Amino acid sequence: MLAFGLSRRAVLAGTAAAAAITALPSFPGVAAAADSATPSYRWRNVVIGGTGFVTGVLFHPSVRGLAYARTDIGGAYRWDDRGARWIPLNDDLGWDDWNLLGVEAMAVDPAHPDRLYLALGTYAQSWAGNGAVLRSEDRGATWARADLSVKLGGNEDGRGAGERLLVDPRDSDTLWLGTRHDGLLKSTDRGATWAVASGFPGAPSGSGQGVTLLVAAGRVLYVGWGDSDGSTPNLYRTADGTTWEAVPSQPSGTNAKVPIRAAYDCHTHELYVTYANAPGPNGQSDGSVHKLATVSGKWTDVTPVPPGGSDTFGYGGVSVDARRPGTVVVSTNNRWTAGDTLYRTTNAGRTWTSLKESAVLDVSETPFLTFGADEPKFGWWIQALAVDPYDSKHIVYGTGATLYGTRDLKHWAPQIRGLEETSVRQLISPPAGEAHLLSGLGDIGVMYHERLTASPSRGMADNPVFGSATGLAQAAAKPSYVVRTGFGDHGNGAFSNDGGRSWAPFAAQPALAKDAPGPIATNSDGSVLLWTFVHWDGTKYPAQRSTDNGATWSEVATFPKGATPIADPADPTRFYAYDTDTGTLFASTDSGLTFTGRAGGLPSGDSQFQLAAAPGRSGDLWLSTKWNGLYRSTDGGATFTKLTSCWASYTLAFGKAADGADYPAVYQVGSTETITAVYRSDDGAKTWVRVNDDQHQWGWIGATIAADPRLYGRVYIATNGRGIQYGEPA
Repeated sequence: MLAFGLSRRAVLAGTAAAAAITALPSFPGVAAAADSATPSYRWRNVVIGGTGFVTGVLFHPSVRGLAYARTDIGGAYRWDDRGARWIPLNDDLGWDDWNLLGVEAMAVDPAHPDRLYLALGTYAQSWAGNGAVLRSEDRGATWARADLSVKLGGNEDGRGAGERLLVDPRDSDTLWLGTRHDGLLKSTDRGATWAVASGFPGAPSGSGQGVTLLVAAGRVLYVGWGDSDGSTPNLYRTADGTTWEAVPSQPSGTNAKVPIRAAYDCHTHELYVTYANAPGPNGQSDGSVHKLATVSGKWTDVTPVPPGGSDTFGYGGVSVDARRPGTVVVSTNNRWTAGDTLYRTTNAGRTWTSLKESAVLDVSETPFLTFGADEPKFGWWIQALAVDPYDSKHIVYGTGATLYGTRDLKHWAPQIRGLEETSVRQLISPPAGEAHLLSGLGDIGVMYHERLTASPSRGMADNPVFGSATGLAQAAAKPSYVVRTGFGDHGNGAFSNDGGRSWAPFAAQPALAKDAPGPIATNSDGSVLLWTFVHWDGTKYPAQRSTDNGATWSEVATFPKGATPIADPADPTRFYAYDTDTGTLFASTDSGLTFTGRAGGLPSGDSQFQLAAAPGRSGDLWLSTKWNGLYRSTDGGATFTKLTSCWASYTLAFGKAADGADYPAVYQVGSTETITAVYRSDDGAKTWVRVNDDQHQWGWIGATIAADPRLYGRVYIATNGRGIQYGEPA
């Protein structure tokens, strides 16, 4: 995930989303079978442009214009040089495979240009599933899969290191895979089966980084080891794939504790290694760059600028120019005082030039990259870095939010088209106005999508700028009025009177808002606000109420702590909240002053259960309780009936009714038989049809969805790493 350096909060976005998934049971056949009733739908990304951490970029050494990118929670991509855009390669991974959307490493075969390998696994924690290796003979168009018995960590610390996957330079059938906790693995059948590599000296451990990189220098394989204490070896090599040794005279000390990345200059026979005192992308305060003359064994310290004083940082990416011997580019990482940069040398590291000072950044295609400032940053979290082997002036580097590219070493612009990695939290499709969509996102706040095919021209909502959004609500009878909440350093709540085009902060906010901003609701005419507060550690607090547009707030003691408030779309005096701790529906008929319990005995114990209100109707409530099913109330929550048309429901939305129908179209992420998928009902949930297909699944999609009240059939899907997807009848 993206992180913009204000705090570690943004880094936790992916982890928090994963934690919400951990309670999901595994059901046989989920996301495996096709649905013959699936109507023809066209699926596309709502364009934002990047927004997440691109952890690796790899140009193919043998094919001009062929490149791949990996992300920490959003799968891998192939560069389409003719179309100048990235093509997603893992959208077919379904609900049960959510943990495989984090890409730990990737590898290409120089001798076989169509071969591509991916090592997948987002989390290495006990609650996450094991990793897998995908192998393709057609550049990722189709895959064969090998499930591993170990866990990988594409969204763990150290995810910008690598690559940890390598095709053996002596034998295309042999692959090597470095793991975090289980040592070095080897495959002799092109990734179909894997076993522990015999003789490798790195000892598997339950904690730490394990193997951080694999690189070939001619026919010799080098392996970086991230669990050194700074005095023990952290770089090993083998010339025959069997006998290993610690590389003699290798650098030591805190500034060379963890090898991050390495690149080999085949012209000068020199191996360049970047180091830091921590794996990153956070927490690095020291680092260095060294080169090894592989023929003589001589090491040379070629660090561009050693850290010192308050300007502490490590080094991340490194790439050699395949056409110009001795030309190398490296990146700093976690450098917050002076700001991260790229250093370039044309004389094998004797002198370096920083590319940031002369850089002209053009972010007009993705305006959010200014993050509310006058100018965009050159970069942060720079660990992905690559020089095009066919164009010495074409350099690409990743940040916590995008990929920048240049063709002349001076002018830089996002080279991100087609790559969308947002973790999506809230979606609203307004009933009127210019925009068909408003979104609340992890790390990049709220956006107003005046078009779905271009990044929002206003970028992130400002005044104030948020990191992660926590709440987004619109007055049903007054859609020009919208409110939002989130994590921010200059306010945590704001309102809009023009449908979300412009914003103003609340005149005041409760003290809890800074550290525990939760969801917010506004009643149908926009005269009352209810704001709830949930700390990131799970602590819940009473709701606060305002009747003066956020100028003053008062506690609502009878509101269930931590619950998500929703407003009745037709009656401005009514609010609802579902207490997931007790399985009780609470309602207010006095504009949120007091709440009383109504229906009880409903499913409990999961904070991700969701309550929704059907548009234009008073008291028509729908309750999604994951694998406990879908419930409906038509009496304002006094009673609920469990629907029998589906056995699981994770999130629900309402859109324009089908021709001749007297009830809005209902959309859900749920299960009617064995498939957890996206469904639509045109008859009030009596029957469902699946509207996504096996090639468009996007892992876990249980956060939220929205449906367009103006266009029948259009539905918006929030993903945890593949941005906002929208589908409509083809």
